[in-house]
Amino acid sequence: MSIDNTELASQIIKQTKSDVGVVHFFNHIAVMEFEEGKHIDLTSSRPILNSIIDYFGDTKPFGLIANRVNSYSVSVLEIKDFRQELPNLSAYGIICYNQAGKMNAKIESSICEWDNICYDNLYDGLDTVYSNVKKRLQISSN
Repeated sequence: MSIDNTELASQIIKQTKSDVGVVHFFNHIAVMEFEEGKHIDLTSSRPILNSIIDYFGDTKPFGLIANRVNSYSVSVLEIKDFRQELPNLSAYGIICYNQAGKMNAKIESSICEWDNICYDNLYDGLDTVYSNVKKRLQISSN
């Protein structure tokens, strides 16, 4: 389910669209929704990556969620490069709506060095990712 079709839509602070998809910004979380059939790599996702960096800067802890409402491919060999460009990324999650999405999330999880990043619904993913970001925010304010 796209975040635009939930009661969370009213809490979106900013949205940025590009050729590959849209990113929805909240206070401490960004939710990415990529278009059907797109291939996501550093080049194609550069506008989205830049908007995330512009919004959160390079010190404010934040969480990132890939809401896989569509089927698309990800360049797994570039996941670590993508991650290095976001030094303040504190939590990551993937919302998976089918078995293929869960398999892809498992592969991404092994590469991006986070455990249990796959969630069955948007609300569970947002709650968990936000809880992890809050922990980081508390640590950074001490």
